[in-house]
Amino acid sequence: MASTASPQKIDWRQEWFEFEGATYLNVAGESPLPKVSIRAVQAALEAKRFPHTKPDSVFFEVPERLRAGIAKLIGAKPEEIALTTGASTGVQAVAYGMQWKPGDEVITAKGEFPLQYTTWKPMEEREGLKVKVVGASGRFPKAEDFLAALTPRTRLVSASLVRFDDGSMLDAARLADGCHKQGALVLLDVSQACGGLPMNVKSLGADFLVCAGYKWLFGPFGTGFFWIKSEHLAAVRPAPFYWMAVAGSHNFAELNFEDPKPGASAKRWDAPEWASHFNFNLVGLDASVEFVQRMGVETVAEHNHALIEMMFERLPKDRCVAASPLERAERGPYGCFVARTAEKTKALYEKLRQENVFVSLRENKIRVSPHLYNTERDIDRLISVITA
Repeated sequence: MASTASPQKIDWRQEWFEFEGATYLNVAGESPLPKVSIRAVQAALEAKRFPHTKPDSVFFEVPERLRAGIAKLIGAKPEEIALTTGASTGVQAVAYGMQWKPGDEVITAKGEFPLQYTTWKPMEEREGLKVKVVGASGRFPKAEDFLAALTPRTRLVSASLVRFDDGSMLDAARLADGCHKQGALVLLDVSQACGGLPMNVKSLGADFLVCAGYKWLFGPFGTGFFWIKSEHLAAVRPAPFYWMAVAGSHNFAELNFEDPKPGASAKRWDAPEWASHFNFNLVGLDASVEFVQRMGVETVAEHNHALIEMMFERLPKDRCVAASPLERAERGPYGCFVARTAEKTKALYEKLRQENVFVSLRENKIRVSPHLYNTERDIDRLISVITA
């Protein structure tokens, strides 16, 4: 479980640089690096000028500290964490690692983030899988929609915990329980939740998590992680792996060249040549994950829910409609709305950008994703542009 925030009142806005007159409400698109992460990257750049001053042990310090930090954030074990370049890397690890038979089914949802299709559709030709795309029975996808599509051939359900296009959140525990009863596994993309909502792998019940690091974890672009439940490690298919995942690789002088085997951990899926002290992206993510823990994920979630509820209350009802669940338990750390037509929604989005209010336009919905550097004044600014 994520650590709780300090009880004292902190002005977290001071932890980022000024937005120079902009109202930035787009963490779900790309988060701004906090000052502490920029300083960490600058220090790593300086260290690269004189690599002879660093012992070999430094090579492992940042990756292992980051692995432990992510594990703490999601209630996992460090050895279950692979350091990747984004969410897609983890989904591909599952695709190539599972034992498939022709006719096995993978279920995902209509309108999912594209990585679901770019991973699983090619596997139909490669492995003879059948990819089933289920629609929502109501306004938003529910666990029951996936469970209703299960058959004896279903091996995996692959979906987002929080949808990128409407902010709706799956009941992951309900989904995992129903899938496991029928022998299917669950993969969740938590890119739009991890760091923005409290989460624990035990309560989620999933078998695999994938996550991009440049959104709610405040890391650089090209960062992320993959979590695999320990009990699945022994069942994955043999495959090429990162050379530093070899058992005993911490000793460069005694590497196993004859018959290298990966250690009993997720490290085999670390992005090759990426997970080291001298990777500047990794250093930035390490500092950012520690920063997220210091803020407290519960603090972030409460702050964002309050701002989004304020936004929904103040939207002009004659022009705009909420496009996300109104109940906190069914919504991620952001909210979406639409104008009365797709054309008016796009025009409103362009108007906001012209007025230096930065949000996202996703699937004809305006997505508003604040953070601790935002206040009620930023929501007031958003509403004032909409109603002008």
